[in-house]
Amino acid sequence: MREVMFKDLVDISSQMRESLRALRTNIQFCGDDIKVILFTSTVPNEGKSSVVMSLARSWAMAEKKVLIIDTDMRNSVTVKENKAVSDEAIIGLSHYLSGQNKMDDIIYTSNVENLDIVFAGRSVPNPTELLENKYFERLLNEVRNRYDYILIDCAPVTAAIDSTLIAQHCDGAVYVIAQDEASSRGIIRSKQQLEASGVRILGAVLNKVRIDRTLYGNYYGNYYGRYYGYGQDQKDK
Repeated sequence: MREVMFKDLVDISSQMRESLRALRTNIQFCGDDIKVILFTSTVPNEGKSSVVMSLARSWAMAEKKVLIIDTDMRNSVTVKENKAVSDEAIIGLSHYLSGQNKMDDIIYTSNVENLDIVFAGRSVPNPTELLENKYFERLLNEVRNRYDYILIDCAPVTAAIDSTLIAQHCDGAVYVIAQDEASSRGIIRSKQQLEASGVRILGAVLNKVRIDRTLYGNYYGNYYGRYYGYGQDQKDK
């Protein structure tokens, strides 16, 4: 397999570690048949890709073999956000689904032990058509035998129908909701659209949580953030 280095991975704080541990535990209690998990959101910029990367790192540190598959072939942020570098030009899912490269060509080992990744690859005008072909299902069937968890980073529900297509091949879905980013109506509509695919929605992650600076609010917010949420529970960056 090819190698990649993430040069912008920050240390996970103790508070963040607790949030990730809670998220991991909640997913594990959904059943041992939950292995391929889709992550999506309502709109862009809700921190979905950051949630996927941090959860993958958390599982990897717990000695689980993890694969991230970035399926957002329209607007992927994985390479940029994590400053991913490789000795060769990075190829990814779009190259495989279009028949240009083989499966093992697009799976990268990383400088995070136990964490591999499939990047989205080159932006393409027809990602939905590519995701509907036989190669995507073949990829998932193959990696199920290699990894403990496969985390699929998918485009927001309102941006494309990709999530509903991908969801049909997954064991469950996690919905990422950033505070004050999407309307309640939009969240409900998107959730219904995802449910129509037949996928089991495992739960939601409340992201980018801002904490009230009052004594009571600070305590309640930190507790809520640790136990149910994830991400920026100290401030909104």
